[in-house]
Amino acid sequence: MSFSPFGEAKFGIPYGILKELNPVLVLVFAILGNIAVYPAMMLFLRHINKWLARWHWYRSSAIWIARRAKKGSKSKLESYGYVGLALFVMVPTPGSGVYIGSIISFLLRLDYKKAFLANAIGAVLSGLIVWSVTCFGYRLSLQ
Repeated sequence: MSFSPFGEAKFGIPYGILKELNPVLVLVFAILGNIAVYPAMMLFLRHINKWLARWHWYRSSAIWIARRAKKGSKSKLESYGYVGLALFVMVPTPGSGVYIGSIISFLLRLDYKKAFLANAIGAVLSGLIVWSVTCFGYRLSLQ
């Protein structure tokens, strides 16, 4: 579930904990699944994206997503660099995360290894935030 673009670890962690799975394993697998998004997205954006861009419906959707990603992040990245990218990915809200971080990295032609590290750090921090809040809330609900 953490590999899915519909929530990433933000939904995977609460789902696993509410299903009463081992909380530590939920955290580890959610973070690993979330980090795996970056190389998959880079492969998609570099190769498959070019092939799909032949169709108007795909191209117009991709342009809309690209504009949205750039608009929300470009000034922050110019100010804060890779730390800004990690912080952007870290914020556990809809519209942030590794999928958008990957798109931003691709569009702004950021260094692959540095951008991967920034996305991974953001995914780990986001996962820890969501995991902590979910565990705390779940324990409160049992009392």
